[in-house]
Amino acid sequence: MAPDTVSPKSEGSDLALRWSGRVSLTRRILAVNIFALLLLAGGFFYLDSYRARILDNRTEQAMREARLIAEALQTVTPTLRNPLIVQLAQDTGTRIRLFAPNGALTVDSRALGKRNFQLLDPDKDDRGQRIARFLDAGIDTVVGAIRPPLYREHDDGRSWPDVRTAQSGHAAATVWRAPDRTPVITAAAPLLDGAAVMTAVNARDITQTVRVERYRLSLVLLTVTVVSILLSLFLARTIVRPLRRLARAAVRVRLGRAREVVVPRLPDRKDEIGMLARALSDMSLALRARIDATEAFAADVTHEMKNPLASLRSAVEGLGHVRDLELQQRLLSIVREDVHRLDRLITDISEASRLDAQLSRAKFEPVDVGAMVEGMIAQRRERGIEREIRIRLDRSQHIPMMVSGEGARLERVFENLIDNALSFSPDGGLIAIAARAADGALEIGVEDEGPGVPEDAREAVFRRFQSIRPHSEAFGQHSGLGLAIARTIVEAHQGTIEVQSREDRLTGARFVVRLPLADGG
Repeated sequence: MAPDTVSPKSEGSDLALRWSGRVSLTRRILAVNIFALLLLAGGFFYLDSYRARILDNRTEQAMREARLIAEALQTVTPTLRNPLIVQLAQDTGTRIRLFAPNGALTVDSRALGKRNFQLLDPDKDDRGQRIARFLDAGIDTVVGAIRPPLYREHDDGRSWPDVRTAQSGHAAATVWRAPDRTPVITAAAPLLDGAAVMTAVNARDITQTVRVERYRLSLVLLTVTVVSILLSLFLARTIVRPLRRLARAAVRVRLGRAREVVVPRLPDRKDEIGMLARALSDMSLALRARIDATEAFAADVTHEMKNPLASLRSAVEGLGHVRDLELQQRLLSIVREDVHRLDRLITDISEASRLDAQLSRAKFEPVDVGAMVEGMIAQRRERGIEREIRIRLDRSQHIPMMVSGEGARLERVFENLIDNALSFSPDGGLIAIAARAADGALEIGVEDEGPGVPEDAREAVFRRFQSIRPHSEAFGQHSGLGLAIARTIVEAHQGTIEVQSREDRLTGARFVVRLPLADGG
């Protein structure tokens, strides 16, 4: 049955690409993988929020510690405050300072000998720390992290925002930035006499934790990037390169170099690329065969038309010089025969050349081959069969003879086979047409009692302009295209046609046509 076709419009709308169709496949593969990497790189934004949460928790903790220290200092006498401040500074790991209501610094745990708060000089850091700070600055810029103010020492309590807030009766805390980009957290709480206690801690552990996590994420991102690029290049090599080879081969075929082009079949590939390569290779071979057939057909047409044209030219030229009426009549008879021969030849050539295209557009329907052959035989009997030749159809009414095809074309097949049998049959001979069903196919045999077809010529008789004619037939009665046309039609119906010896081993030829039975036939 003729294959269904999809309109170019619908196919184009399904496969059309907008802007991406202008980008090479290799770049698109890389772009998709890089997009996935960018999603992974979004983990740096998560690290920034992770650091912010840690700082918030540590700020809350510093405020609670400042309140507890303030409450503890209020429970002891002024003489015991200094030892308590040293002990609390050691326990909390912070620098503790007391500011009077006027902002004057009264007590400092550093002055009391507890130097647990010390900022590092970034100029004295090693190369690794400098690189780490540079990466911190770059990543903070990319993720848009909030930059805390730079930490500077002040002896006047009114210069500290936390102390001013505490002196108004509320605890407060602030995050600063040390010279080495590590956070400094200060917190202040009020005392009952209007003074304020302030703690300060350099939370370098937060920066170290974030750097460790950032380092791990960077290693993962680097590894995934390398693997992704390698996989992208692998995909580009296994997909793009063969596609380019196939495209170049297709271009060369389009430029008319089909004979010298070898389309790679990629037999080791079992994927869609391999299927495409083999399909293009088969298509190029079919195109090459079609070109060869067209060239051979053109050469055969030229050769076949030269003979009647030469005879016609000779007869026409002779008419101008011959005065004998009887000889003129003979020449005119030759002219009429040659014209008739040319007309028949051109008709058959036209049909043979258009047959493939017509069959590709044909709409197949259920055809009763038995009724069709019976009607053909009845028409021939009504017109009268020459030389008293008999035609017989042997079929059982129980044999299914429904096939899917185009009735007019199938009728042409059996017309050609019967004409061929008639031309080879002796006077009073019998042409037997038998049908049987086997393996889901209908098999029709056409037998005659002629000389038969030599075994070495059984394939040649189906070629165009190849004809083994009986000696008694006048030259030019057949074009040599009948059996070639029959084979083309049968193969377009997914069937086969061949010539065999008769099963009863008597003299004659047996042409066998096999056609797939229609569903339910």
